[in-house]
Amino acid sequence: MTDPIKVFGNVGSPYTQKMLSLLRYRNIPYSVSWGDVVQNLSFLNIEPPKPVLLPTMVFKDDEGSDFCRTDTTPIIRYLEELYKEKSVIPSSPILCFLNYLLEDFADEWTTKYMFHYRWYFNEDADNAKKMLVLQNKIDIDDESLSQFGDIIADRQINRLWVVGSNDDTAKLIDESYKRYLSLMEKHLTLLPFMFGQRPSSSDFGLYGQLTQLVGFDPTPRNIANKQSPRTVSWVTIMSDLSGLHDSGGIGEFFGVKNEEANNKNKLNYFKDPNYGWIDTDNIPHSLIEIFNEVGKVYIPCLIANANAYKSGDEVWETSIDGEIWKQKTFPYQAKCLNWIKDEFNKLSADDKKTTLNLISGSGCEKILD
Repeated sequence: MTDPIKVFGNVGSPYTQKMLSLLRYRNIPYSVSWGDVVQNLSFLNIEPPKPVLLPTMVFKDDEGSDFCRTDTTPIIRYLEELYKEKSVIPSSPILCFLNYLLEDFADEWTTKYMFHYRWYFNEDADNAKKMLVLQNKIDIDDESLSQFGDIIADRQINRLWVVGSNDDTAKLIDESYKRYLSLMEKHLTLLPFMFGQRPSSSDFGLYGQLTQLVGFDPTPRNIANKQSPRTVSWVTIMSDLSGLHDSGGIGEFFGVKNEEANNKNKLNYFKDPNYGWIDTDNIPHSLIEIFNEVGKVYIPCLIANANAYKSGDEVWETSIDGEIWKQKTFPYQAKCLNWIKDEFNKLSADDKKTTLNLISGSGCEKILD
């Protein structure tokens, strides 16, 4: 493929930011159009997908015709088929599965942090209703800015209960976010990315949500600055990894002699799919602790949602970390659970056993029986 991939998204969309960062890292040519996806597609006579999601990405088929794809997780796997260098899928089957599970946690649970903080607190909602409009039309007049901002805020605040955000769950969400930041801080003292010296798709999933949590919304940004400066810095670094290589660090710019840099003959840009990943026999405890958080808060959500979907219940309730959690049933998250199981079932018997041993006691194993 030689033509740039067309990306239609929104600045305030964590999933758009996830994909743009990934495209930059993989040096895949793209163009991005901000604003109303349907309108932007109509200008190009491209039929919008159903449903329209952020981002919507337009590819060319073998005959040169445009077609749309949505949903970042399968898009990333599709890009792996098209572009071979700088893969974001670990070459180890075990790490590949763990990466898939962590990416799903990023997309489906950490987004609850984002949505909760953005619309639960007045300061954050007042910020969001202005910024989200301005990011679509910077030169909008003040009266229209206020009008459209109020419409957006009313709609989103009324949807808080849908994702489980309310007065009863606010404490749980806040505590989970703070634990997550502490776990990220600890892990980033050991490794620059989740699974080694190179970013995986789960890194980009986590990054996407964090662009909003530490870069857009006041309350979670203030929490992150105090609790995890490494995470805040990591988000900045993740925004553009197009020239990432296997060397670097503090050097002569800071007045420090870097002998390693002087002795380096050739930089490695992670084009080899096997280079830069952690060994499955040496997974750091900091990563296991992140999966403990996945098992503590997200797995109960997945199980309860799947049971409710199977029973035809529109709303479900369960206990998460000792607190009652209630929200709308999402058919998509029932699919997420099935897809996780599908990924696990791709493993060999030995790799399944190793994986279960790694996450034993985390709670994640409950969906893999």
